[in-house]
Amino acid sequence: MIEIGKEIQTAAYLFAGILFILSLGGLSSQESAKRGVLYGIIGMIIAIVATVLGQGVEGHIYIIVAIAIASVIGILVARKVEMTSMPQLVAILHSFVGLAAVLVGYGSYIDADTQTLAGSEHTIHLVEVFIGVFIGAITFTGSIIAWGKLEGKVTSKPFLYPGRHLVNIILLIACFVLGFLFVGVDVATGMTYLYIMTAMAAFIGVMLVMAIGGADMPVVVSMLNSYSGWAAAAAGFMLGNDLLIITGALVGSSGAILSIIMCKAMNRSFISVILGGFGAVAKGEAKEMEGEVTSLNYDAVAQLLKEANSVVIVPGYGMAVAKAQYPIYEMVQYLRKEGKDVKFAIHPVAGRLPGHMNVLLAEANVPYDIVMEMDEINPDLPNTDVVMVIGANDVVNPGAQDDPASPIYGMPVIEVWKAKTVIIMKRSMAVGYAGVENPLFYKPNAEMLYGDAKDSVEKIMGFLKG
Repeated sequence: MIEIGKEIQTAAYLFAGILFILSLGGLSSQESAKRGVLYGIIGMIIAIVATVLGQGVEGHIYIIVAIAIASVIGILVARKVEMTSMPQLVAILHSFVGLAAVLVGYGSYIDADTQTLAGSEHTIHLVEVFIGVFIGAITFTGSIIAWGKLEGKVTSKPFLYPGRHLVNIILLIACFVLGFLFVGVDVATGMTYLYIMTAMAAFIGVMLVMAIGGADMPVVVSMLNSYSGWAAAAAGFMLGNDLLIITGALVGSSGAILSIIMCKAMNRSFISVILGGFGAVAKGEAKEMEGEVTSLNYDAVAQLLKEANSVVIVPGYGMAVAKAQYPIYEMVQYLRKEGKDVKFAIHPVAGRLPGHMNVLLAEANVPYDIVMEMDEINPDLPNTDVVMVIGANDVVNPGAQDDPASPIYGMPVIEVWKAKTVIIMKRSMAVGYAGVENPLFYKPNAEMLYGDAKDSVEKIMGFLKG
């Protein structure tokens, strides 16, 4: 097997690191996202090849076989997973990174080379191992619970019990105490401490995510992305791999920044989210629904669209489930040809993943210039003739503004009720992912259109053309 020198490997790592930075830059906008993904793929290929061919690496045949098997599994899973399940896939992949950090920590600790270290070098490495396992365990179990909530295997309602924060603090302090003890003991005793700490960190990861409600799950996925980055960086320190440190730091910091941005968009405290919903419990009794729910048929909706000069479409998770983005864009094209001003309004946390709706619309080739963010579209809604809410719920809930007892109170929402007419396309009157009743359905200018979003849009198109 060919073996490259340390200088060539360092140069390859530097080049791969630059490509990863360019990849993140490309992912900052829809127009450059494909280029960003390509940079990331090339950078990862260079990183893998440079690592496998590095000095001191043995068992190449086993590494190549493992990479081949994992690649096949990854391709099959990625091709099979629907866009609606992409958040779950991302969450479970984060758990793999956390588990990898735990296993790398165990392996690094019992490695014979670790035991030959002395003095401060030995102490620093043990601290790296302990912190890496700690972060990895939290990421592992937290990501599994996030997957369960997104998949519907675990309730989306926050699991809260008295004294939960005190329990987490006690466990955290216990982990720190074990860390101090871990540094000065033999390998057998140290592994025992590692096992105990891993179990406590795993429990903390479960409790942190269990305490977070469904409305905050997009932030949680982003936060776990950050955790997985720091876990990878910790693994890089343990292995002495500079590129893994750089990559982990990039992922960790970018995930944290995205989480902070999303928390601001939802009027949530970043600290409260990462601490498991600390101080985020709504108080008082929720307001009773006032008004009457009315509905329209497809012909009436088509007539409203014919008479409208301006239309705003607010997509949500229901659109993703129905795969309705394609007929929706066909309808948009028809309406624009008729001279109507049609735009899409995207909430920062619509769907189950940051940018979920943007990806779906891009998949249907919707032009970027008609896709507006919440802050851009809200001022225009009072002058909008028709708003079509397609499968969205919590992100258009007026209770976020006028019901202090609501779990989503304070979260900025798309103010669709200010438009002249609101058409809400849903399968039923069921609550959204946050489990909160929506007063929008009872507004006098709101009309329900029940049914599958894709089927409904296709029938509306039939009446528009007919």
